[in-house]
Amino acid sequence: MNHVAHRLLLLSLVLCFPDFLDAAAVPEPAAQNRAVRPNILWLTAEDLSPHLGCYGDAYARTPGLDALAKAGVRYTQAFATAPVCSPARSCLITGMYATSLGTQRLRSQFPVPQGVRGFSAWLREAGYYCSNNVKTDYNLRHEHAFIADAWDQSSATAHWRKRRPGQPFLAVFNFMTTHQSRTSVWLHEEFEKEIGSKLSPDQRHDPAAANLPPYYPDTAEARRAWARYHDCITRMDQEVTERLRQLDADGLAEDTIVFFYGDHGMGMPRGKRVLHDSGLQVPLIIRFPEKWRHLAPAPPGGTSDRLVSFVDFAPTVLSLCGVPIPPHMQGSAFLGAAAGEPRRFVYGARDRVDEVFDLSRSVRDQRWLYIRNFMPHLSWMPPERYSDGSTFRQSLKRLAAAGRLNADQLTYAAPRRALEELYDTVDDPHQLHNLAASPEHRERLKTMRGELWKWLTASRDTGFLTEPQMWDRIGEQATPFDLARDDTRYPLDRLLEAANRVGGDEGWEPQVKRLTDADDGVRYWAAVGFRAAGPLPDSARTALRERLADSSPVVRIEAAAALAHQGQTEESLPVLAAALAGDEPEAALHAARAIELLGPRAVSLRAEMQRVLERVRGLEQGSDMMMFLRFSLEASLEQFASATGPP
Repeated sequence: MNHVAHRLLLLSLVLCFPDFLDAAAVPEPAAQNRAVRPNILWLTAEDLSPHLGCYGDAYARTPGLDALAKAGVRYTQAFATAPVCSPARSCLITGMYATSLGTQRLRSQFPVPQGVRGFSAWLREAGYYCSNNVKTDYNLRHEHAFIADAWDQSSATAHWRKRRPGQPFLAVFNFMTTHQSRTSVWLHEEFEKEIGSKLSPDQRHDPAAANLPPYYPDTAEARRAWARYHDCITRMDQEVTERLRQLDADGLAEDTIVFFYGDHGMGMPRGKRVLHDSGLQVPLIIRFPEKWRHLAPAPPGGTSDRLVSFVDFAPTVLSLCGVPIPPHMQGSAFLGAAAGEPRRFVYGARDRVDEVFDLSRSVRDQRWLYIRNFMPHLSWMPPERYSDGSTFRQSLKRLAAAGRLNADQLTYAAPRRALEELYDTVDDPHQLHNLAASPEHRERLKTMRGELWKWLTASRDTGFLTEPQMWDRIGEQATPFDLARDDTRYPLDRLLEAANRVGGDEGWEPQVKRLTDADDGVRYWAAVGFRAAGPLPDSARTALRERLADSSPVVRIEAAAALAHQGQTEESLPVLAAALAGDEPEAALHAARAIELLGPRAVSLRAEMQRVLERVRGLEQGSDMMMFLRFSLEASLEQFASATGPP
């Protein structure tokens, strides 16, 4: 730290903590740090909605977290910015929206500007020992260097106990026990070995007593799945309790502010990956020891209904520790000397996850949730290779195909979605009744739509170009963040206008015209619009055929997919096959997914897909994109085999 920065840090500490001036005269750093600055302990549970006893879930067995809530403050309106891990964690570590950085798609690894650092890096410069046990998953390029800058240690053995005596610390512990793999995907035998065997009979959850949410059918499979999810929560509760015991045993509880939260919603169907509260709302409990209780918004055992977003977490920790908040952070501290005014809205984003392409955005206030689906032709429950490993999800798909799900259950499992969704979360806590078409709520819809548009433009959302287009435009030196601030190279208003027309009713000619736009982002959204539409007129089909030779791979792919869905496969399938076999993995994934969603109409490509799959398996080691490509190819080939028999 240079001399000027050191003086600024001292000044900020004096302003935030008046006792710091006296403590600074103490020559022993340990005494100084212990007296003035709190330790911070983050306990993060994966894939967890507020299904805890202290949040009113009578089915839950969470004595440890219930006790933590009695000693701390329970937040009732805390939200992730994304319903999947890596975009949410990108936001948590940087204090910036993943959609602004270009880190919103799962494991896309785009670069971020050099000045964007993990917030713990500033704590380290202020004298804190920062440890992370163990997950990072920040979803950016050069992540190894980013982690080295952010943490003194990031590993499975990282612990506050490795710091210098008396040194203040930020310690993060991540609990995988509630992850989707455990709650939904593992085979029964693996779950029993790793989770069930560690619970006593009285700690297990009886499926017959399960309090199923209304968007699930009341089946034996649903009850078993809900019981298993709650078994995972109970086991996680035990792990959290053990970590808190360590803090007590080390005599540090009175010097440490403890955060417990989930990294996004539950890893269950209609939880993770959706923008409803089941995917974005998380439990958040913060315990303040006596010496720091003046910073708490409520007494022990109290609650706060302040809206809190993940983008606020980084600036909040810096504020609590008396460290200046970097001006590029987009969140606002909700605790400490630098706390801002309560926010009126929180925002969410759903983008590509694994092989599943999508783009939806949400805005929520204390009562109303608005969701804008830019690809309304897709389902909230699309084919997902990883998620479809869940036997419960498989049963949901069978019931949906057989027409045996009711209207509440089809809010998740229907083949298409509404263009806009509006929910009263007070009267409709599960968000089952879409009010977007209600004349009584027209003004509310207009208000929430306007707030979302303000956020998209003010935050410079980078999601309106595909990944191949983004890589092409940033080149070797720039970042999506930089690009999005250049209207000549990223015309966000025009991209938003084109995306906004998907699923609309403006007529064919404007869309046909957009197919010839100079910007390939606009052309892409025009092609998506035709893919989302029903039967097309000859003029639209002719325009799409012309795009089969477009200079942009994703425009070619989307135009080919739109034509193939219209039954015109002779010209379109070779375009998809060429992109699938090409050298650009991101474009190949677009083609593979388009083929997968075509189903039996693309069966003639089976031999080519098998050849590509064999090549991909040889290249998959260490490549997430190749793994996602494999997911899609395997799903398609299995679908073809079940429909037509062996080749």
